[in-house]
Amino acid sequence: MSLEQFLCDHACRNTCASLREAMHAETELMKFYDRIGSECDYPDIHKFLGEMAGERRVSILRIVQKLNEMTARGQILDGISSSFDDGVRK
Repeated sequence: MSLEQFLCDHACRNTCASLREAMHAETELMKFYDRIGSECDYPDIHKFLGEMAGERRVSILRIVQKLNEMTARGQILDGISSSFDDGVRK
């Protein structure tokens, strides 16, 4: 899917389609920089492309952290909600 085709469906609960799409795009860029960097014979450009790939790796880790935060927050809210449900049923 291209960036122009992506639209957020706003139906996220414990995950986020937008962040998952961003992670996919960052992963593809990282692979691209790694691939063209491995073919490059010019040391300065090879190093530069390696740095670009490294920046993408950092971005991917940040996205994973945010997704984990969303999951944890959702689980906490689910636990709070279910504790109220249990009290109503008794």
